[in-house]
Amino acid sequence: MQIPYKLPSDFRPSLEWQHLDRMLEGLLHSTHSPWGRCMGSECGPGGSQSRAVWCAHSEGWTTLHTNCDQAERPENQQSCFHVCDWHKDLYDWQLGAWNQCVPVSMRSTGVIQRPAVCLHGEEGIQTREVGCVQKADGVPAEDVAICEYFEPKPRLEQACLIPCPRDCVVSQFTSWTSCSKMCGTGLQNRVRFVLAPPMFGGSACPNLTEFQICQPGPCVGPESLYSLRVGSWGPCSVPLPRTELIKNKRNRNRQNRQGGKFWDLQVGYQTREVTCVHRSGNADALSLCSQESLPVTYQACVLTKDCEVSDWTDWSPCSKDCYELNGPTGEHTRTRRVHLLPVGDGVECPELEEKEPCTPQGEGVPPCIVYNWKTTEWTECRVDMLLSQQDRRRGNLTGLCGGGVQNREVYCVQATSVDPASSALKSKEASRPVDDDLCLSPPPNTTQLCHIPCPVECDLSSWSAWGPCTFENCLDTAAKKGFKLRKRRVINEPTGGTGSCPHLVEAIPCDEPSCYDWLLVKLEECIPDNERECGPGTQIPQVQCVNSDGEYVDRQLCRDAILPMPVICEVPCPKDCVLSPWATWSLCSHTCSGKNTEGRQMRARSVLAYSAGEGGVQCPNSIALQEVRSCNDHPCTVYHWQTGPWGQCIEDTSVPPANSTAAGVGVRGGDSSCSVGMQTRKVICVRVNVGQVPPKKCPESIRPETVRPCLLPCKRDCSVTPYSDWSACPATCGNTKRKQNRKRIIIQLPANGGQDCPEVLTQERDCEVPSVCLGYRWKTHKWRRCQLVPWSVRQDSPGAVETCGPGLQARAVSCWKQDGGQADMGACLKFASSMPSLTQPCQLPCQDDCQLTAWSKFSSCTQDCVGVKTRKRMLVGKSKKRDQCKNNQVYPLSEIQYCPCNKYNAQPVGNWSDCILPEGGRVEGQPGMKVQGDIKECGQGYRYQAMVCYDQDNRLVETSRCNSHGYIEEACIIPCPSDCKLSEWSNWSRCSKSCGSGVKVRSKWLREKPYNGGRPCPKLDHVNQVYEVVPCLSDCGQYVWVAEPWSVWKVSNVDLKENCGEGVQTRKVRCMQNTMDGPSDSVEDYLCDPEEMPLGARDSQLPCPEDCVLSDWGVWSRCSLVWTDRTACLIRQPGEGKLCPNTTETEPCSLNSNCYHYSYNITDWSTCQLSERAVCGSGIKTRMLDCVRSDGKSVDLKFCEEVKWQMNASCVVECPVNCQLSDWSPWSECTQTCGLAGKLWRRRTMLQVPQGDGRTCPRQREQWKPCPVRPCYQWRYSPWSECKSEGARCGEGLRFRNVSCFVSDGSGQEEGSLVDDEMCGNLEPSLCTVCLCTGDCYLTDWTVWSPCQLSCVSGDDLGFGSVQVRSRAVLAQEPENLLQCPEQEWEARPCTEGQCYEYKWMTGAWRSSSRLVWCQRSDGLNVTGGCPMTAQPVADRSCDPACNKPRSFCTEAGVCGCEERYTEVMTSDGLLDQCTVIPVLEIPTAGDNRADVKTIRAVSPTQPSNSLPGRAGRTWFLQPFGPDGKLKTWVYGVAAGAFVLLIFIVSMTFLAW
Repeated sequence: MQIPYKLPSDFRPSLEWQHLDRMLEGLLHSTHSPWGRCMGSECGPGGSQSRAVWCAHSEGWTTLHTNCDQAERPENQQSCFHVCDWHKDLYDWQLGAWNQCVPVSMRSTGVIQRPAVCLHGEEGIQTREVGCVQKADGVPAEDVAICEYFEPKPRLEQACLIPCPRDCVVSQFTSWTSCSKMCGTGLQNRVRFVLAPPMFGGSACPNLTEFQICQPGPCVGPESLYSLRVGSWGPCSVPLPRTELIKNKRNRNRQNRQGGKFWDLQVGYQTREVTCVHRSGNADALSLCSQESLPVTYQACVLTKDCEVSDWTDWSPCSKDCYELNGPTGEHTRTRRVHLLPVGDGVECPELEEKEPCTPQGEGVPPCIVYNWKTTEWTECRVDMLLSQQDRRRGNLTGLCGGGVQNREVYCVQATSVDPASSALKSKEASRPVDDDLCLSPPPNTTQLCHIPCPVECDLSSWSAWGPCTFENCLDTAAKKGFKLRKRRVINEPTGGTGSCPHLVEAIPCDEPSCYDWLLVKLEECIPDNERECGPGTQIPQVQCVNSDGEYVDRQLCRDAILPMPVICEVPCPKDCVLSPWATWSLCSHTCSGKNTEGRQMRARSVLAYSAGEGGVQCPNSIALQEVRSCNDHPCTVYHWQTGPWGQCIEDTSVPPANSTAAGVGVRGGDSSCSVGMQTRKVICVRVNVGQVPPKKCPESIRPETVRPCLLPCKRDCSVTPYSDWSACPATCGNTKRKQNRKRIIIQLPANGGQDCPEVLTQERDCEVPSVCLGYRWKTHKWRRCQLVPWSVRQDSPGAVETCGPGLQARAVSCWKQDGGQADMGACLKFASSMPSLTQPCQLPCQDDCQLTAWSKFSSCTQDCVGVKTRKRMLVGKSKKRDQCKNNQVYPLSEIQYCPCNKYNAQPVGNWSDCILPEGGRVEGQPGMKVQGDIKECGQGYRYQAMVCYDQDNRLVETSRCNSHGYIEEACIIPCPSDCKLSEWSNWSRCSKSCGSGVKVRSKWLREKPYNGGRPCPKLDHVNQVYEVVPCLSDCGQYVWVAEPWSVWKVSNVDLKENCGEGVQTRKVRCMQNTMDGPSDSVEDYLCDPEEMPLGARDSQLPCPEDCVLSDWGVWSRCSLVWTDRTACLIRQPGEGKLCPNTTETEPCSLNSNCYHYSYNITDWSTCQLSERAVCGSGIKTRMLDCVRSDGKSVDLKFCEEVKWQMNASCVVECPVNCQLSDWSPWSECTQTCGLAGKLWRRRTMLQVPQGDGRTCPRQREQWKPCPVRPCYQWRYSPWSECKSEGARCGEGLRFRNVSCFVSDGSGQEEGSLVDDEMCGNLEPSLCTVCLCTGDCYLTDWTVWSPCQLSCVSGDDLGFGSVQVRSRAVLAQEPENLLQCPEQEWEARPCTEGQCYEYKWMTGAWRSSSRLVWCQRSDGLNVTGGCPMTAQPVADRSCDPACNKPRSFCTEAGVCGCEERYTEVMTSDGLLDQCTVIPVLEIPTAGDNRADVKTIRAVSPTQPSNSLPGRAGRTWFLQPFGPDGKLKTWVYGVAAGAFVLLIFIVSMTFLAW
């Protein structure tokens, strides 16, 4: 604790108020601590929070408050908003949109710093606004801490990526065009097109065109320099006086003309200019252009009128009339009407409808309806759904237990209101099922694993021994009726308690019962009479008073019982006969006594030493060495009480309902008990092996109860949802009958006698067919009079006539409903086909022209194929009298056509569809409940093949012409899955060890492998078997050796006088099964431990009279550290002068011989063992404990020290859950609008993942079937004709092409067949109008859109969307007009389903000192742009100075080198001097004058060995010089070797001499 002290009042250096957040700011580096928790008695703004405030020195030590200025003291308490849990439903975080990505470098420096080399983009940061608002209206909350109380504040920043700049990418140039002129000087062009636009600040696109001058040859004669050009038509105009007349007349007739108010049609005229232009583009006098006649310069036209629309209406109410935080917005619309439709080239009508997203705000706006998933209760746990096919066929499926599955149904409902009052009103409505699409969250699981506890059978102990004869009730001994009882007990916890176990007590009637008796504990040692050392004596018994259950009680209770008397005995004197002690009584020969059976027990003893004959007690005869007594003398009449099963729980009228306090116990989870009931059962007395007897035969005191209380479960009625709304009827109209339905769902099944569920869960009814289909169509009216260009305009034209010639006529068009009523023009503009033309060219015939009526309609065909149809027209007016008009060849008055031969034939086309099972393949398990795998997955279905219909001309027509619905059906089979089939389990083998822990095994073998997706087999061994191994423990004491008493001595060295000496004794040793009552039946000797087998014979010394007699040796004691011993008891004292041998023997301890250590050995856990009626789920695994001797032998557990081990543990066997798929989705729309390749698809998703050995999911998750074949109609265009300008060489002109309607099958493999134009509907052929004059410079047509391309790095999409581009290049004809050319153009647009392209540099082979270097796209297209310029390979490697020496060439390093087989000789300044042949071996001499010669490798040590391109191989030479021009080391070695060899030769030569 710090002790405060007072400073002088005038001394206040550097003191300031510190509160917790300021102190933490200094200590924790700007980490602020918040105010304390807001406390308050009520929820809302009335809370308060506090913080600690103290006075501190600037150095950090604390002082008294009075040392700081009290005026500057911060507040230590403030008001706050006390947040409660229910505020979570009222407040939430509102998330704003992310702002633009800003580079990280810009945030720190304020300046964008681009990296020198951009590979993957630049890191940036985005920010957004986050606020705490009220859910209902979006109003900001009083305190941000309200939202932070429930959820941490969402992040305000996130990392983003700014992509690298992308340069424009263009294709390679096309080949050069032909020369623009046939003679003289012209231009050739080649173009390229844009493949990818520049993005993110990349380089702009380069020029798309290259020009070069061409000169085909000199022109013969003067070159044509001028061309007659017609200009474009001018604006349409009407002479003023004529306009007024037309307008007045039109106003008078407009009211009577359908659709007239939407147009202001005024027919006028337009003119164009005809000029003579030089090839440079300048205009000159018309006289310079030689032309016989000039083009027409006028034509009739319609005055251009722009579309006129009304003002926008007010915005409609928002389609969403509620508020939903962070939810989807609604939209509102506004419209405008057409006042005047466009005429001529007028501006088209704008959009007549505009939509905007909207969100209702303000007070009184209710929150939106929320839809949540709701589930029915889980069905009962079913094990049979997990059984394999093999298990299902076994028939008896009752009593299954263990792991199972249960299901429930999921449906969407309207969520209840937060307000309790409103929720009570809407509870019924909220549970009404609605369309599942309204629930946006993932639906809950419909299947889960469950567990049915397996019944535990009673596990009983063995019967105890029969007790003494005792009174039935020791408190009432007057009845003189007694019973002998034997008992057994339940050693586990069976299902349902011990009441279902067999009887636990059996009784035998007996006489002379008693409740208490004396128990002989043991006899004292034999004490001779008269204090003698030997001779007759007595043994005093030690007794204890016990009750009928063998429990020690007070000795006074046995006062009426007969006390055991002392037993006469004898201590042998030295000359007396010596007998062994009596052996234990044998097992009783019978368990009970009857008329023909009587229980007997025997015991025996043997002679240990014979008497002296004189004065000694003689040995008894052999009969006296055995004793027999009766046993189990009770009669063989055993009785017991037998109980029947408990009856049904019925209401106990004796107990008032108010007393039933038990609850929570029911038939199923969640059921509660409503009252206390009563159960009864039958109890009878049964005599074993006989049957029912009167109750008095059984002891009344142990009679089981016949009545017990029970809990009556409550009745539970079936509960169903209200009916959902009727499903929507299809929007189509016609005579086809459609259905709509509604459903309700069982959410609770009845139980305990409750009301049953209704049988009808779905309802269906016919949809109301609308009487009239809603639709709109254009209606055309009669053409008006043909109007000519005013005579004042055309009178100067040669051959013009005032009252005749070409003109223009107009008509009205109106909008009508399909039912015949007139509609607004906007409806047809939106829903109908394109509007028919309002004008058409016309011809007013002159006086000499032939005038005819329009063709009539063709007459109807009376008979197909052989009949004809005709149409006619007539001459009118004066034309009837003119001879030239009567020429039927020129003016035919009738036409004849053969009637179509309507013969159709159908044939199949395409592949067969998937095999499709009929609808409604689901099998209902219980009413309204779906079970696992209940969708039919196999069996008979149908597959479909499309039918195509052709007419007699082999043209594709609608399939209805062939009276076909479009398909061929064929039955098919989807094979059903077959599970793996194994045999039954074999019997368990015997335990592998007869003593201690071993294993036992059982097996199954494969009978049939799985196929068609059946359950897989468990892991099998090489012989197709599966094993189950569990540990087992064989009781080491279950089989014991039993030895009979030793026989009489057979003395081998007989002393007839003394009857003693060496002799042999034998006895029989048998292996017997050990029971609780002792050894019982004899078994094979191999079942007993041979090492433990007692001796069957022994050699020993029969004591002579007056010899000391000892008992048999006892067992060896447990080894101490060194010794083990055994003892014998003295039975007869020796005579005078004789001694007794030692009564104790010792021997040293030897490990694993007579000394052993004992330790526990625990086995591994067994496999998880289930109940016989279980498939999976909870089980038990066991392990065994074994006591092992140090020599490895398993012994009884009693030899090991007692420890507590867990021998059993719970375990789980995974359940074999089959894969479960959803229902098939509805069939999709056809993938093609027409043709043969259209398909309908439907899909399904996985609802349940397979678990364990369950069936895997079917591979087929989607199915298809063909669409009905529809003919494909399309316009076909012939090539454009050459541009022709009427009466001129260039300027505005026309190009023509033929447009025809063709039908095809859409495959693109055939050209199709010509049909009537009406079949192509409203597809309009397009025209082009341009004619080039000599010297014009123009733009090409737009290229096709490039492939859709993503912004990628190393194949990964950066997420910036896809883009495609098209471009127009410039083409020129005259070199002097290049400056007048327009600019090239390109445009880009977003697209979908783009692909990633990579760009890399490619290089060609070196040719001399250069090579080709180009950029290539990953699809193999050579491009310009896209590859990083910093990584561009070198394209030129020229050497300076040039490599002009013989046999030299320029290397990649830019220096001169020599060809193969030649080496470089360099000058002192590093230049190539000459190329010399590489010598095989050359040792330079001392006089070599080329000491300064260096090789090229001294200049470039890293240069690889030279090889000319194209050489297939290489010849190797010894090169004495190294890269630095010096001799290599091996040259010196060779020289040294040669010198040694030379010395050796000289030496040998010397020795030879």
